Amino acid sequence: MKRIGILTSGGDTPGMNAAIRAAFKEGNNRGYTMMGIYHGYKGLIEGRISQMTCEQVENIMHKGGTVLRTARSMEFMNDEGFKKALDMASAYRLDGLVVIGGDGSFKGAKQLNENGLRTVGVPGTIDNDMGYTEYTIGFDTAVNTLTKEIYNIRDTMRAHDRVGVIEVMGRNCGDIALWAGIAGGADLILVPECPMPWSEAAKKLHEMRLRGKLTCIVTMAEGAGSAKEFCDYVRQNSDVDIKAIVPGYIQRGGNPSAFDRILASRLGQRAVELLAEGKGGMAVGIWRNRIIDVDINDAVNKKDKFDKKLYDMNEVLARF
Repeated sequence: MKRIGILTSGGDTPGMNAAIRAAFKEGNNRGYTMMGIYHGYKGLIEGRISQMTCEQVENIMHKGGTVLRTARSMEFMNDEGFKKALDMASAYRLDGLVVIGGDGSFKGAKQLNENGLRTVGVPGTIDNDMGYTEYTIGFDTAVNTLTKEIYNIRDTMRAHDRVGVIEVMGRNCGDIALWAGIAGGADLILVPECPMPWSEAAKKLHEMRLRGKLTCIVTMAEGAGSAKEFCDYVRQNSDVDIKAIVPGYIQRGGNPSAFDRILASRLGQRAVELLAEGKGGMAVGIWRNRIIDVDINDAVNKKDKFDKKLYDMNEVLARF
């Protein structure tokens, strides 16, 4: 092991820079040449690769986004593009690769490993939708960001006796909506894992209004539907004054929380450690506050488990 590449792929997450820093420093400490690959798999195909220096990672731990940039590459997903990526890795004499990203990024890492380039995946996605690890890098920051926004939105909703429906990220995973909803005192949480008919949700909001609760907050995962369409439905079927709010990219940006910085550092360090041990085709994660490593096939195929007990708890907390 002489040269290790680092890339970030897919959606950016707060904490990616901390993982890059930790991977670089662990490799540098072992005497490896650490190569930065810019713009993910797209950059690997196009040869956007250069040796990293201490100065590049000296002041990045607290910053959001990724200094290596990121991108999604359709070309990498076809045979010709994939071969270009392998050829470029060989041209730059890469012995190993740290891939920081989500499920799609891990599938690419798995394929590279099967074709001779040792890879280790580091979970970076705010959705927290990778079942093999309890937390993914960026999730905690996204929840904290949204919790603050919920209270800001609640102030305006209360001033107008209005219901606010906050549509948050999470196509197939409702963890952000669930956790931010509980932390922000949401009155109703809509997630894809526990589908609730809109007629039932509208009825709940109407009953809250009859009980004198004129201001409510609803957190809605994007996988559970569109906040705007939901609000249109509620207006047509009740007298509830309701407003849709879509925070968008603010959920993915901003300085990472202390938890995400520490988690990313632990995972980035362990990724290089595994490569140094001659282990590829692995993914690192955290379980019961212990850093774990699993076969990347298991990481890709492990279904995410929704915390139904937490969801049911909020039903009670929001009832009265």
